[in-house]
Amino acid sequence: MTNDHPLTAQNVHHVGITVPDLDEAVDFFVDAIGCELLYQKGPFGDSDGDSMERRLDVHPDATASLAMLRCGPTMNLELFEWDAPDQDDTPPNNSDIGATHLGLQVEDIDVAIDGLGERDDVTMLDGPQTNDDGPTEGLTYIFCRVEWGLYLELLEAPERMPYADDTDERLYGPAPSWSHRPDHSD
Repeated sequence: MTNDHPLTAQNVHHVGITVPDLDEAVDFFVDAIGCELLYQKGPFGDSDGDSMERRLDVHPDATASLAMLRCGPTMNLELFEWDAPDQDDTPPNNSDIGATHLGLQVEDIDVAIDGLGERDDVTMLDGPQTNDDGPTEGLTYIFCRVEWGLYLELLEAPERMPYADDTDERLYGPAPSWSHRPDHSD
């Protein structure tokens, strides 16, 4: 099979998130979400040159450490902790340009809310809400905020959403289990 698109992309390899404390964030994703730590690297930088600025568009004196985690069956998550002279340590609001959130499809949203809601480092926002109409009618969701600024969206999706009436394409999910690993032996 050939890829005719000029980018030749094969899949999304990972999503990266900058965190204020790498160890704390790794602990959160392992303990609260069930991710698996694969490796850590750093700190790294370029104290004598400008390669950090040229390669990563950060201050030339910036240094970073990273951790790569496996989250569920199809997602790799890269966490970065930066030390940079010009770093803005104010977490973005959900509505700020460039802000991100991580959406997790759950089997039972009430169980997920109870599990995360018991943690001191998570604030549950108002909800859950169920969409009453449109392409995602029947989808139930709630947002929460981890104390260091990351927004998580927990969502429970019906077996079939109305958008499926208008296209043969489908969103990925759910997998048979969080620990399911697709067979890539071909």
